[in-house]
Amino acid sequence: MPGVKSSDAIRVEGLHKSFGDWPVLWDLDLTVGWGEFLALFGANGSGKTTLLRVLSTQARPEAGTVLVAGYHHRRQAQAIRQNIGVVGHHSFLYEDLTCRENLMFYGRLFGIKDIQQRVEAVLSTVGLSRRADQRVRTLSHGMQKRLAIARAILHQPAILLLDEPEGGLDRESVVMLDHLLEEWTGAGRTVIMTTHNLELGLSWADRVAVLADGKLYFQEPAQYLDAANLQQMLAASSSAAAKRPLETRP
Repeated sequence: MPGVKSSDAIRVEGLHKSFGDWPVLWDLDLTVGWGEFLALFGANGSGKTTLLRVLSTQARPEAGTVLVAGYHHRRQAQAIRQNIGVVGHHSFLYEDLTCRENLMFYGRLFGIKDIQQRVEAVLSTVGLSRRADQRVRTLSHGMQKRLAIARAILHQPAILLLDEPEGGLDRESVVMLDHLLEEWTGAGRTVIMTTHNLELGLSWADRVAVLADGKLYFQEPAQYLDAANLQQMLAASSSAAAKRPLETRP
C-alpha cells in the first residue's frame, strides 16, 4: 500500500480477548495482505464484532500482538485510527447535524485538505448529494447507513473494517457498495467485512474465513467455494464449538 511502511495490512498473533470470565477470542492468528478483501463468517456470538473492535482500537485485548497498517495496537493507537475506516452497528453520526455538517466535522478531525471538495465527492459516491442538507434524524435507516459509509471513506483510509455493512441497504445501495469496495481494493487498500450473507461474501471477497470457538476455524480463497460448501463449514464449526468442554477453554 503506497505510503504505508508495512508488508501486511493486518497481522494478529496470539490474540486473547475476554469479557469478564468469558473468553471470546483466544490464541487467534490472522494475516491480511494489502489489496485483499477478507469476508469473515461465524455464528452470532462467535467474536466477529469483537475482532473488528480490537482491530479498530475500540477494545483492548488481554494478550497478543495486533499490527494494523504496521502500527502497534498499544503504542500507536492514534496512528491506527488515522489509517482505518469503520462501519459498524453504531453509525457514529450526529442526528441533529445535516449530512454535509457531519462529514465536515469528521473531515476537520482528520485534517483533510480541500475538505469541501472531498465532502462533496463522497456524498456523490454514496448517492446523498441531493440530501446533503437534511438532518440525519430525518433520514431512513438505509440512508443513514450510506452516510456512515461516506464517513468511513472520507479520509481515504488504507483499511476498511465493515461489520455487516449491507444491513439496511436496498438493492441499489448494495450495488453501490460493491462498486466502491472493488475500487478500494483495486487501489491496493484492504477490506475486512463480517456478513451473514454467504452469496454476497463469496462474490465480493478474495478470501473467506470462519470464526468459531474463539479462533479462525477455516480459511480458503473464495474462488474455491460455493454457498453450499461454506454453509457446511459453518455448520461444522458450530458443532465443534458446541462439543468442546468449557474446562478446556482458557
